[in-house]
Amino acid sequence: MTPNELFPLDHPAFISHQLDRAAHLRFSDEKLFALEGKSDSRAYVVHRDSLVMKQDAAGPRALLTIAEALKAGANPGTIFLGLRDGAAVFGMGIGAAAVEALLTRADYVFSELRGMAMQGVVPPDQLSAIAMAKSLVSWHQRHGFCANCGIRTAMAEGGWKRVCPGCKTEHFPRTDPVAIMLVEKGDKCLLGRQKQFPPGMYSCLAGFVEAAETIEDAVRREIFEEAGIRCTDVKYYMTQPWPYPSSLMIGCSARATTDTIAIDHMELEDARWFDRDEATLMLKREHPDGLAGPHPFAIAHHLLGRWLQPG
Repeated sequence: MTPNELFPLDHPAFISHQLDRAAHLRFSDEKLFALEGKSDSRAYVVHRDSLVMKQDAAGPRALLTIAEALKAGANPGTIFLGLRDGAAVFGMGIGAAAVEALLTRADYVFSELRGMAMQGVVPPDQLSAIAMAKSLVSWHQRHGFCANCGIRTAMAEGGWKRVCPGCKTEHFPRTDPVAIMLVEKGDKCLLGRQKQFPPGMYSCLAGFVEAAETIEDAVRREIFEEAGIRCTDVKYYMTQPWPYPSSLMIGCSARATTDTIAIDHMELEDARWFDRDEATLMLKREHPDGLAGPHPFAIAHHLLGRWLQPG
């Protein structure tokens, strides 16, 4: 399948959620242990930005049995993600030493998640659950100690909470809101590129929503800070979970009231206005100068694609 077939307009990665989160089961360790021991239970095994997959005759498979996950070297202590068709699905982490051992084996595949998703190796309908696993595993690895008193905390409620045995403070996974926006002025839109982007790629500008800030204010502030453009008429489009490590991309559009660009080179390598014809060629990867837009995997592609739709 082509990237546009994998992620058609308005359907970026990580949004097709097929799990029943079954939050009521998080409060019973007994029930979770029983589910983990059932033959139809499955797990996603993640390490940093990568995924462990089982190599079958039909190709790599992301959803492992619990036995396969443990055989691969996944860490005990699973995170309950929910139920799929009545069967429990868990998230599991894996250490660096176990990953190194997997690289020498033919029965497992270990690769960066984003690349596999873009190529269709990982089915789009599984990406949301994998994003949950990746975000939660990363959170547990980075928040092992109480921010209040410094004592090591313990996993609770199926991995959706950590509790300090000393001061009893409860810690919950965080999601960081990020505003990502397509700014238009007449028949042109504003796109920028960062140094780490692939050569020739331009995308929508984005930035974290700060404390006590509305999404609308974040859009206006980020556009002005990064490109020196004033804008108004901020409108919401859609959101995309972004597990790098745990953000929520809030897609918006806005109308520019100025057009002179002043780039903050700490944030952007370049920014410029593109007309509709040029933007269309960029999304099609047919631009004569080799310029390209964002991949359909990302919400930025869909913001741009929606702007290019007639009417």
